[in-house]
Parts: sequence; C-alpha cells; structure tokens
Amino acid sequence: MKRLVVGVLAHVDSGKTTLSEALLYRAGSIRKLGRVDHRDAFLDTDALEKARGITIFAKQAVLTLPAGTVTGTPLEETQITLLDTPGHVDFSAEAERTLQVLDYAVLVISGTDGIQSHTMTLWRLLERYHVPTFIYVNKMDLPGADKALRLRELRGRFGDGCVDFTPTVPAEERAEALGVCSEPLMEAVLATGTVPQADLITAITRRQVFPCYFGAALRLDGIDDLLNGLQRDTRMPPDAGSFGARIFKIGADESGARMTYLKVTDGVLKVKSNLVSRPDARVEFEEKADQLRVYSGSKYRLVSEAPAGTVCAVLGPTKTYPGQGLGVQPDARQPMLEPVLNYRVELPEGADPHCALLALRTLEDEDPQLHVVWNAALGEIHLQLMGEIQLEILQSVLQSRFGLEVAFGEGGILYKETISAPVEGVGHYEPLRHYAEVHLLLEPGEPGSGLQFASICRTDALDLNWQRLILTHLAERSHPGVLAGAPLTDVKITLTAGRAHIKHTEGGDFRQATYRAVRQGRAPRRPGGRRSCWNPGMTSGWKSRRTVLAALWPICSAAARNSARRKTRMAWPSLPAKPRLPKCGAVRGK
Repeated sequence: MKRLVVGVLAHVDSGKTTLSEALLYRAGSIRKLGRVDHRDAFLDTDALEKARGITIFAKQAVLTLPAGTVTGTPLEETQITLLDTPGHVDFSAEAERTLQVLDYAVLVISGTDGIQSHTMTLWRLLERYHVPTFIYVNKMDLPGADKALRLRELRGRFGDGCVDFTPTVPAEERAEALGVCSEPLMEAVLATGTVPQADLITAITRRQVFPCYFGAALRLDGIDDLLNGLQRDTRMPPDAGSFGARIFKIGADESGARMTYLKVTDGVLKVKSNLVSRPDARVEFEEKADQLRVYSGSKYRLVSEAPAGTVCAVLGPTKTYPGQGLGVQPDARQPMLEPVLNYRVELPEGADPHCALLALRTLEDEDPQLHVVWNAALGEIHLQLMGEIQLEILQSVLQSRFGLEVAFGEGGILYKETISAPVEGVGHYEPLRHYAEVHLLLEPGEPGSGLQFASICRTDALDLNWQRLILTHLAERSHPGVLAGAPLTDVKITLTAGRAHIKHTEGGDFRQATYRAVRQGRAPRRPGGRRSCWNPGMTSGWKSRRTVLAALWPICSAAARNSARRKTRMAWPSLPAKPRLPKCGAVRGK
C-alpha cells in the first residue's frame, strides 16, 4: 500500500475546508457532506472554529483509495493522510509547521479572486520546503470565474510548470505544455509525442510540473479528477529502513494529556518503544511511547505500530518540540514566519502573574511562534504573535482551558536589528575564584537567515565541551541591539577563541563571558569599526572637558574613576583629582 501525507493550503475563504470535505466524501471516509456555514464540517471540530467559520488548528483525516485502473493506467491502493491547515494569516505559523511533514500539497485558489497575497506566502513556503504541489482552482461555478484567465495568471505568477490536467484537455495539448517544463520531458515528447508516467511523477516530485484542476468543491465538481491525480501521479518517498520521524505539532487531549504529533518517515514506530533524542537536539531525553493514536477528525483509533507514511499522536513524551527530528531524521529548518506584534498581558486585580505565566508557557510549548516574554523588572508578561484574531482566540483558550480572564494592552510592532559590518567582541569574567574568556566574531548574515552560530576555535586552546557550552548560551536567549533594544537577527556569531582555568572555571562563568562578548561586540561603533568613546584628547575646550567629566563622575565605577584620575592628572595637571559640580546659584569668581 502506498501511504502519502497530503496537506491542503489556501488563502482564507478560498474553500479549503470544503474541498477537504469533498475529498473525504468522494473517497467514502464520511457519509455526510458537511459545510462550514452549517457548522457541521468534519474537520472543524473545535467550538471556536464552528463559531467563527474558519480553520484555527491543523486537523487530520485518513482516506483510502482502492486499487484500479484509470485511462489505462493501473492505480495502486493508496492511503492518504489529509492535513487541513489554517488559511488565515494570523495562524500561518501552524500551516508552516505542517509543511515540514508533507509529501504533497494541494494549493486551493479561488476562481473569482485568483492569486491573493497570502497565496503567494504559501507558495514561497512550499518552495522553501520543496513540497510537490497540485493546484485546485475552486468556485468555478460562480459568476466571474474564467478558466483561461486563471490559467494565464497561474503561469504568470508560478511559472510554465502549471499545466491543465482536467480530462477535457486533449492529450497532444497537454504533452506540448509538459514538454517545456524540463529537458527529459521535452526529449520524450519530441521522440514519442507522449510523456512516460515515471518521468511525469519525477517532474512533479522535483517541482517542475504543477498539475492544475478546475472545479467547484461544494458541487463535487472536479473532485474525482483530483483524487485520481493524487493516486496516479505520486509516489512514496524512499524509506531508509531505520526508524525516523519528524514532530510537527504539540497538543493536548480532552483530559489534558500531552500529545506529540509526528510523521513516521522511515522504518516503523511501535508502541512502548523508547524515543531517544538526537545528539544535536535542543533537549536530551529518552522517553517511552505509551500510546499511538491515529486521528481522523475528532475520533481516533489505537494502533500497535505505525509504519512509514503514518501521522500519529504519541502519548508519553514530555520534552519533545515542533520541528524536532527523531532517529535518522534531522531537525527541521527554522520557521520563516515570525510574530510581528507585541501585546502586554493585563491580569485582573489580585491575580498571580506566575500562574498566568505557567499557562502561557504551556501554550508556547504547543505553538513555538507564540513568544512569551517575562519582564522581571516590571513584573509584566508580554506576548509576541501574528495578529488580533490570534489574540482573541488566545483569550478564549486561556479562559476555557485554564480559567484565566485576561485582557491585553495596546499592541505595538516588533522590530529587529542587525549589523552592517563584521566586528569582534571580547568577554572577560574574572571575579574571585572564577575565570572565563570568550572571543566572538559577529558578521552580517543573509536577509532572513536569523541568528547562526559556529565555532572555529581550536580544541587545544579551549576544550570541546566548553565550546559547546558557549554555543548553547548564545542560542538560549535573544540578544538586544543598541538602536532600539530590538533583538538581533541576520547575524552569524562565530566563536574564534576562548580561555578557561583548570581549577577556577565553572559552567556559569562562560555564560557571563559569552553575554559580555556579545554586548561588547554590538556596542555602537564608528564606520571604521572602532568603538565611539570619549577620551581626554578630544578637541574641545578645557572647561568643556571638565564639565563632561564632572557629569559622568557619579555613574562611573571605582575602577573607571581611578583610571580617569590617572589620565586627568596626565592631561591637565591643574585639574583636581575629583571634579566638583558648581553649587546652584554660584557666581564665577566668588
């Protein structure tokens, strides 16, 4: 049996959930065709989704297509795990996490509205994660839907790989359109006039061909053609044999038990097997898979093992995180979409902020793009998220799951800072019986690359365990910039050198030295790369220098004051060792 994981993505109100209902209905997985506006859709199981008529949480359903023959092509029995993703931009982070486990995707486009702004975002995400894509143009039964216009728009925005695969298109016309997609297809068309099925599947897998279907999901128009295409023009990814899995979601069931949603990519996952973190994982653990659930809508069935291509919820692990790889599967790339707004959490009078923080940390564990920031100095909780709709949903979830009545202050835009030139930062930490020294090289990165960490330090200068500890401290927190205090981004930080004491160095020493090196490196600098600081040789009058020194004196440390005394005596012998501020109302000469 061929097992595939297929995601359905679209701009909001393009008919994505309606298409998922139609696919399940025509495949025989459900007996009744639900509708979003009737609040009885099979995949919109949450009360918030029914009330708002939008998909908020990614859901899965399983459908099976029997073996057969279509237009002379034999079809293998295929089990498809359908993942219905949110279409609203506020929940696009949920859709991006789902892309990490997809074998194929169906991108739904409205026949009347065409390609919209969020459609292009989804297309770039599909390209980033190299997901082969089928395109379904929905709502073709409405006035204003023009098939020729939509096909020209698809080819103009997505490329010539968009080919009409509806059965009414002549075979010669389709072969001619496929011939311009890749050289192997062109050679096949020139030689035989047709495209071999194996070459077509390879071109689709390499994202050289994007089969396009037109119809109306509400009227079940074009649904059978899309199902036949998913069964005929696809293939399973290669199986490495050894166990491998990718985690894409963390959730909780009705009783509050933590569930880890993952896709088994290689081998077999059996119940009661030990799940062990990879050496490069953020958190080390070895936990048991107590239960395997295969969900379809709101219902699930227990299985004793999950072969490759299966999406299941695992109960038992408590330290997993979205994007984590298990076995032979590495961790996923860092998400491209990030929060853009910041809100302050306003708790009712007498509420414990630490209890609210614990509840928000639980939600952050399920949705890593929901950034929870605790301001210890002010005793405030700040949330970083995508938009106001997500804020309203979060408010409802806090009330229903944790019994918390919270409000939110006025939102603000999240900014980020970067550097424009390479710079070196040095951090030195040496109190009594402690010692650590770290040298870092900060370099500008590519736009959208985020923070990257590396090490070129020799192991004979600093042991490998200390180097790993320094990289861990760099990644464990955000580093504010100097312009507006916004987090740094698009910066590559490289450990170039470091020193430790054989007796006095402890793990916390390198944390302090690492943070100091970053702070020293991102301090304001002149275009030449040197730090802009005041020194006694600056070209200003003697009285001006004395005034500046007197103003800075109260905030200087003891070491800085001693250094200033020495330099002051050298530069201006007549200046007193400790400048005095003039009294209020004092008159010169009196």
